[in-house]
Amino acid sequence: MADLKAFEEELRKKNFAGYWQTVQGERYREPAATFAPCLWKGKELYAAMEKAGELLGLESTFRRVIQMKHPALPTGTTHTLTLNLQLLKPGEHAAAHRHMAGAIRFITKGRGARLVVDGESFEIGEGDFATTPNWSWHDHVNEGSETLMWLDVLDSPLVRMLQVDFHEPAPEPHQRITRAEGASYAEFGPLRPSWVRSDSIQPPAYVYRWEDTERTLKSVGERPGDAYDGIVLNYVNPLTGGATLPTFNCAIQMIRPGEKTLAHRHTSSTICYVFRGCGTSFIGDERFDWEEGDSFVAPLWQPHRHENNHKEPAILFTMSDAPLMRALGFYREQEEKG
Repeated sequence: MADLKAFEEELRKKNFAGYWQTVQGERYREPAATFAPCLWKGKELYAAMEKAGELLGLESTFRRVIQMKHPALPTGTTHTLTLNLQLLKPGEHAAAHRHMAGAIRFITKGRGARLVVDGESFEIGEGDFATTPNWSWHDHVNEGSETLMWLDVLDSPLVRMLQVDFHEPAPEPHQRITRAEGASYAEFGPLRPSWVRSDSIQPPAYVYRWEDTERTLKSVGERPGDAYDGIVLNYVNPLTGGATLPTFNCAIQMIRPGEKTLAHRHTSSTICYVFRGCGTSFIGDERFDWEEGDSFVAPLWQPHRHENNHKEPAILFTMSDAPLMRALGFYREQEEKG
């Protein structure tokens, strides 16, 4: 044994390590998330954001953002995604920049501001959903009379883990508008110009209107839905019908009154924001009662299910890194019995 210890020390000094030092025989192994389920209360979040609005101007911070930081992680809400809340007051303009991280916006309060992406201006309001694909120039402008708040979701923890965290401020704080308003709807809708290609890895910048989402929810609300997730509407890439972004997918999920879903688990992690209503989720061995404005996370390979014992539908905005897991061949899903 003394000879083995001396040998291992020799290996260490030469920046080697023996496999036997960390792996003790052949054993069954399955994913074990390094972070637990977690709930963030919306009342506390929005109160904190109101205070941030009083204390911080955009001259001192280029974005007024509060992150739902998981206490078990160095940064981010999961190991691959981060969920933030951002506030933009009337008259404010958040300067343009671009970064390697892909991002989305889901507007939770207010309307009348604009998101400018690669020279096209999109009006955004409550319930609207917008994409900002990676390395696209974007800035936010509020020339209206209402304060806007929206969720930012980025794959920045993944980008940092892969050490490809490019970030570039724009040469001018305000983007010049170079595309006509509505150009994206005209180019990427069901009637598509012949020169628009659909083989790009990155989707185009796009805004999905809440009135369209709500109309679809009402039309499919009587369908059986998914046994594990209820009614789910995916925000698909308008060019390919695939995932929202290459690394993560976003969706609207409706848990109807009296509905109780079955439990399952999968190798993707899911973040949920409660846009409307209230309900309960069971994640692992924990119970989480949630209401409008709350956020919670179901880590990978943790069994989870949802219940709505209230009179109104519960509507969740959900974010998942399933596209990343599928692309790598790592996705697996399993029903939980009992």
